[in-house]
Amino acid sequence: QVQLAESGGGSVQAGGSLRLSCAASGDTYSRYCAGWIRQAPGKEREVVATIGRYGLTTYADSVKGRFYISKDNAKNTLLLQMNSMKPEDTAMYYCAAGLLRLGPCSGSHREYNFWGQGTQVTVSS
Repeated sequence: QVQLAESGGGSVQAGGSLRLSCAASGDTYSRYCAGWIRQAPGKEREVVATIGRYGLTTYADSVKGRFYISKDNAKNTLLLQMNSMKPEDTAMYYCAAGLLRLGPCSGSHREYNFWGQGTQVTVSS
């Protein structure tokens, strides 16, 4: 069973950048679909980005062209580079792992079984 721990959240002004990291222990990311999922107060959870088999990535429309997901296999770490950030990106960000698929990873947060504790990201205007 994989355990996940996020780091790298914080506060940034609109237009700025942040990078989130999520270290995995107990198993390797290569056995899972991995993703970043965010939840803002009063809103539904949103799958922001995923990475799966063969490095296949998906992105929510709201972050396409601004956010980039990747894995550092040597460090067993999931990364999320967030650029050109907007106030609407403010949320708690979670890394999560779920069933590895042949195709793209799921865009539903319900398909992810293992979650980190979350890290807060705040973007001010």
